[in-house]
Amino acid sequence: MGVASVSAISLAVLAAFSFLCVDGDGIPTTLDGPFKPVTVPLDTSFRGNAVDLPHTDPRLQRTVQGFEPEQISVTLSATYDSVWISWVTGYTPVKLRFHGGSRPMFLAKKLLFVSPETMKIREFQIGDNIKPLDPKSVASQVFYGKKKHRLVHMSNGHSLVYNQLYPFEGLQNYTSGIIHHVRLTGLEPETVYYYQCGDASIPALSDIHHFKTMAASGPRGYPNRIAVVGDLGLTYNTTSTISHLMSNDPDLIVFVGDVCYANMYLTNGTGSDCYSCSFSQTPIHETYQPRWDYWGRFMQPLISKIPIMVVEGNHEIEEQAENQTFVAYSSRFAFPSKESGSSSTFYYSFNAGGIHFIMLGAYISYDKSEEQYKWLERDLKKVDRKVTPWLVATWHPPWYSTYKSHYREAECMRVAMEDLLYNYGVDIVFSGHVHAYERSNRVYNYTLDPCGPVHITVGDGGNREKMAIPHADEPGQCPEPSTTPDKYMGGFCAFNFTSGLQRVASVGTGSLIIVHTEKPVLAMAS
Repeated sequence: MGVASVSAISLAVLAAFSFLCVDGDGIPTTLDGPFKPVTVPLDTSFRGNAVDLPHTDPRLQRTVQGFEPEQISVTLSATYDSVWISWVTGYTPVKLRFHGGSRPMFLAKKLLFVSPETMKIREFQIGDNIKPLDPKSVASQVFYGKKKHRLVHMSNGHSLVYNQLYPFEGLQNYTSGIIHHVRLTGLEPETVYYYQCGDASIPALSDIHHFKTMAASGPRGYPNRIAVVGDLGLTYNTTSTISHLMSNDPDLIVFVGDVCYANMYLTNGTGSDCYSCSFSQTPIHETYQPRWDYWGRFMQPLISKIPIMVVEGNHEIEEQAENQTFVAYSSRFAFPSKESGSSSTFYYSFNAGGIHFIMLGAYISYDKSEEQYKWLERDLKKVDRKVTPWLVATWHPPWYSTYKSHYREAECMRVAMEDLLYNYGVDIVFSGHVHAYERSNRVYNYTLDPCGPVHITVGDGGNREKMAIPHADEPGQCPEPSTTPDKYMGGFCAFNFTSGLQRVASVGTGSLIIVHTEKPVLAMAS
């Protein structure tokens, strides 16, 4: 994906949009002035599959001991005055010797006399015979304050473990480490807070980390620099994307789905280059859940200090026994669902300075009779555009894309929800899924509309799948109706009325910059 690409592909885009609707010649285009793209010709030799980081890479390895926290991350709550801190703790099986043999026991708080040499640290279990850990065996505590060595506040949270089970011979089951989520409240805007997480009674606490709260919503809630990334994976390209993202020093990361691509692996850790042509002999697509743990460790230096807000992608579905899906996604991240009136991890909203973000689920029901649609309508009604003048929506598969890959795949969702978003004046939509960058003009129902949102696809953060290159409106590339996801809507490929020239096969990340002036301006730049 990319507003700014990595490797040898370069793309930098600056797009400014007036907050107020305009008409006639005032419709923004992608051809001239600040909208004109800056790029270089695509080198198709970069379309090969990216190379995954090996599990032996030090950045993916567990470096803590016992119940000490790892995979630490920060998530926003619905407003600036609250955040979530999340982390994972492993366990230590200890083999105690008795007359006549020995037996394993879990290291408990009162077994601290056991020397480290007798311990083997594990953060998860994988195999045929696994036993879930007890989430209550270690506390979920965060100590925090405005001064690094004076953490005067403490909050308790909750913990859980999850299983990924495959009741088929030869497949390995997985049970996670203990996942903790703690909500901190009563925070001040635009303030740096220091924190430690873990269990002080063992003791097993993390190093001291820090984060900065968002600006309060309102006329002073600017500027904001928000990184937008998706389809990240865990490859050498991913490392370049994250390095570039960190150099932009964002206030917030919005992640548009497809996290670690654990479902591109068999349960024994063997990878595949093509999800759709893999696992043909398995009743349920396999996953290698330790990829989630690797991803959490790799990302910790960034997301332990920069809040990350995630929406689910198709690679997070991860089917397992009893038709369960999205278990890892829903367990590992904290979501401000309850705070935003949602009962689901798949859709929620939050404020970030002068922006109200809406995160929607494309892989659950979204019709008018369903709870997601009803929640969205309730949420939109409550938005005060004087407080949050910018309204940004995010989901994984794009509604408007000229690429042949995933062409009109989300058409049913568009038909169900576009009117609602248009009526409430959504300004911008971010999506991923299609592995290339693209930005539309303001559009509604496939028609140029000065009050419609701009749709931006940021679809390749560096994952192991290939970039999207062919466009559906190029000669010979238009999918036949019978081969599109929705045979009733497919086959119409003249997209020039919704898109300019800003569509580039690329890898990377982008920054959304909100600047409040006398006339509010939104900028997107590398």
